[in-house]
Order: sequence, then structure tokens, then C-alpha cells
Amino acid sequence: VGYYAKKNNIKLEHLVDVFAPVLILAYGIGRMGCHFSGDGDWGIVNTASKPDWMSFLPDWMWSYNYPNNVINAGELIPGCEGNFCHQLAENVYPTPFYEIIMAGLIFVFLWSIRKKIKIAGVLFCIYLILNGIERFLIEKIRINHDMIGEQTQAEIISFSLILIGILGIYFLNKREGNTSTQKN
Repeated sequence: VGYYAKKNNIKLEHLVDVFAPVLILAYGIGRMGCHFSGDGDWGIVNTASKPDWMSFLPDWMWSYNYPNNVINAGELIPGCEGNFCHQLAENVYPTPFYEIIMAGLIFVFLWSIRKKIKIAGVLFCIYLILNGIERFLIEKIRINHDMIGEQTQAEIISFSLILIGILGIYFLNKREGNTSTQKN
């Protein structure tokens, strides 16, 4: 991709804008694999009752025990034989499912604004901000063991994505302003 862009004089800002919606869509699709395989990327124990306003949704969307998970976490499923015969003892928040939904919403938003943004690189910066916010929020209910002080590693990465996105928009707008005043 880099070779093609360089050969055809495609600027990096334009290239990353093209990939912004695709990256979040791919992230959501990847989370489907996490959810359906039960790879341990789930949330904290959820003992709360499902809210009434969610009563029409299946219970697994609120809390899930990841039966037949690929890491064999939890207790044995009675009567199950062979590989992947474990389920969690307590239901947890199905955070990969929540990320699938959030990634889909971010994709739709980025896709809907992509032609309205006039400064190359800004769409990618918006992607960084939204992806950072999404990850930061989901980390509040996800099982996480990688701590750096009081923050999880993922929260630090999320904050970094948000900061880079904000600074990117600032500098791209500033550069665009300088470019347009020089043309006059």
C-alpha cells in the first residue's frame, strides 16, 4: 500500500483517511471472533439485573457465561465431552459484543462524514478520538490485569489515541489555515 501510494503521489493524509472507516469496521469484525470464540476478552462479573428497558433483548446481550470458550475458563459443562467444555461460573459483561456495536456505529458515523471533511487527515484523527473513547469506556467493565499505576495499559493507549487525534486535528487545521493565507 505504501509503495503504491508513493508511486502514485498519494499523500499520507489522504491514505489514512481512506483507511479510517475500514479500520474501525475491521476492529468490529475482529471482536466478533473474540465474542464467538470466548477468548477471554470479556468483561467483569455482571450480577446486576437486566434493566427493564432491555427486556426485549436476549439475556446474553446483558450478561453471558461464554459456554464452550476456547481457553477453557470456568467450570465444566455437565454432559459435554471433548475440547472446549467449560463455561464461566458467573455471567460477565459481553464486552466484545458491545465493541461490535460501538465499532459499527463509529463506522456509520465516519462513513457519513467522510465527504464533508475538507482537510486531509482529519477523518483519521476523528477515528483515533472515537476509537480511543470507545476503548476507554469499555475498559471500565472489561477484565484487565495489565496495570500501570492506577490505569490499565488499554486506558493509557486509549488516552494516547484521543490525545493524538485532538493534536492531529489542531495541527492539520493550523497548517490548512497557513496554507490558505499564503495562497491569498
